Order: sequence, then C-alpha cells, then structure tokens
Amino acid sequence: MRRVSEFVKERRKEVNLTQEEFAERAGVALTVVRKIEQGKTNLNMDKVNLVLKMFGHELGPVNSKDLSE
Repeated sequence: MRRVSEFVKERRKEVNLTQEEFAERAGVALTVVRKIEQGKTNLNMDKVNLVLKMFGHELGPVNSKDLSE
C-alpha cells in the first residue's frame, strides 16, 4: 500500500490540490484520501479506485504466482 500512498500524494501535489479539494474532485470523503496517503491497509478498493481513476489508474486482484515470475 505504500507505493499507492506515495503515488497519490505525489500526484495530488503535482496538480496543486489540497487533500480536501482532491477528495471533492474524486468524489470521495476527505478521510479516504487521508487514509490512502497514510498508507492504511483497511480501505475499500472501490474508493481507492475512485482516487486512482483521477490519474488514469486502478487496482485489481493480482495472483501472487504472477508476482514471483
């Protein structure tokens, strides 16, 4: 989750938005953006994807076997 949190925080700052402004534009609660940027792991994937969609990305299930190849 750390990579996602760093990605979101860096991109949000690049577009010069506060967490509150970004949350509003992404259509999520401010707490969602804060939790993502803090690297929390107990997040709703749909909410995370709403945030990532702002940058043309999304998360999906990954087979651990694929990661080791």
